[in-house]
Amino acid sequence: MLGPVILAASRSDKMRRFISAAPGTKQVVDRFIAGETVDQVVPIVEDAADKGLEVTLDVVGEDITTPAQAEAARDAYLELVERLKALDLGPRAEMSVKLSMFGQALENGHELALANVRPVVEAAAAIGTTVTLDAEDHTTLDSMFAIHEELRKDFPQTGCVIQSYLFRTEDDARRLAEAGSRVRIVKGAYKEPASVAYQDKAEIDKAYVRITRILMAGAGYPMIGSHDPRLIAIAQELGRQAGRKLDEYEFQMLYGIRSDEHVRLAAEGHRMRVYTAYGTDWYGYFMRRLAEKPANLLFFGRSILTKG
Repeated sequence: MLGPVILAASRSDKMRRFISAAPGTKQVVDRFIAGETVDQVVPIVEDAADKGLEVTLDVVGEDITTPAQAEAARDAYLELVERLKALDLGPRAEMSVKLSMFGQALENGHELALANVRPVVEAAAAIGTTVTLDAEDHTTLDSMFAIHEELRKDFPQTGCVIQSYLFRTEDDARRLAEAGSRVRIVKGAYKEPASVAYQDKAEIDKAYVRITRILMAGAGYPMIGSHDPRLIAIAQELGRQAGRKLDEYEFQMLYGIRSDEHVRLAAEGHRMRVYTAYGTDWYGYFMRRLAEKPANLLFFGRSILTKG
């Protein structure tokens, strides 16, 4: 299994330096990362809107070691909000945040992350959009869900992410599938022990279907994060069985992956949101994309071999 090896490499400074220097890296990174600056990502948001697509924007970077870095991450999102305001795209452009970027792993990290993310959520609400809290490894989830619950008191549209490979997630889905909630379901992309997570792909997929059924049958707004054609078709059928209209749930896929499918689903009348990452600290995000799908790793390998 290459996935766990790649995920371990995502924490290695030596591998970071090696991959950053590899001649084919930029070609592959550019496939998954929309740019390094707000100025570079704005045209992508506009182009997506022209195609009938929506986006969720992620300023990449997770290795926060000081409160000052956490505040800088907050300020990067506040800058993004100001630019989105000028675009006047409303809910077509929301934001996704990882609480690790806002200081969650630091001393008093729960309180620090909440204090840093709240202004971003407030600013997003002021321009007619919202924020989704991304899920990270299982040790961070109780804090993430508590922050999510606190934010929803004032900003009920705040979303969160759940991961089908974790044993706990079906219970989390039942709790979250309430009126007004926004919940993104993904398979999961962190290395988790067998004590808390399914290790077999087939079991992860089965759990994904069970959780999607819970969300579709609930009173909230499901967001189906998958590129798997079979899971997409199953989600469509579960939506029909639950009596949902096409605008009562949405699909989400990553920027740079199955772009034709983005347009196809939107043309069928589905809400289709593209998870669009940008920024200079791309390494951790990039490595998880490689770990998720062997074809991405093969693409990277070919690029290195054909460069330089």
